[in-house]
Amino acid sequence: MAYPRKLLNRGEHINLDLHPHWVVFVKPGSIVVVFVALAIWGQQLGDGWFKTGVSRVLLVAILLGLINFGSAVMRWSRTYFVVTSQRVIFREGVLARRGVEIPLERVNNVNFAQSILERMLGAGDLLIESASEDGQQLFGDIRNPEQVQNMIHEAIHARTGRDTDASPVVAQLERLESMLLRGSITQSEFDEQKRRLLE
Repeated sequence: MAYPRKLLNRGEHINLDLHPHWVVFVKPGSIVVVFVALAIWGQQLGDGWFKTGVSRVLLVAILLGLINFGSAVMRWSRTYFVVTSQRVIFREGVLARRGVEIPLERVNNVNFAQSILERMLGAGDLLIESASEDGQQLFGDIRNPEQVQNMIHEAIHARTGRDTDASPVVAQLERLESMLLRGSITQSEFDEQKRRLLE
């Protein structure tokens, strides 16, 4: 299911619309497979009350596992990671909803991380630093995070004309400004560090 177009601003268009990587289904799917395998093994047991009791318990476990898997599918279908021409949007939740919006102008840095297994599967985490009160947002189970990082950089450049791979001095100044806005440093500390950078 695509991100609802009615939630976009006027003149805004979508550059990237992702659901989480399919790796989110591995754990609930594995649980169902294990319980089905145990049920098949349980049918091989001898007759009697033990076999009947084990079969009933495993049947309930399989049912609960399927409900858990269905719930994972519902959460997956209602989780969006979207990059538009104006902002980065994250929405999740079926009944209770949670959302994060980061205007492209406020994005200071985009980092990704992948374990060896995640790299083989094409999944990973994305960390976005922004000049906002939240400061950093971590998004997990992103498909092809390195490509998503590049797309965000391109969207920022198209929107603001600023290159996120700017010189180290510019990057440091932007980081200092975001720290000032978050209240991590005082105005005098900001001025002093800015003076040192520009010397």
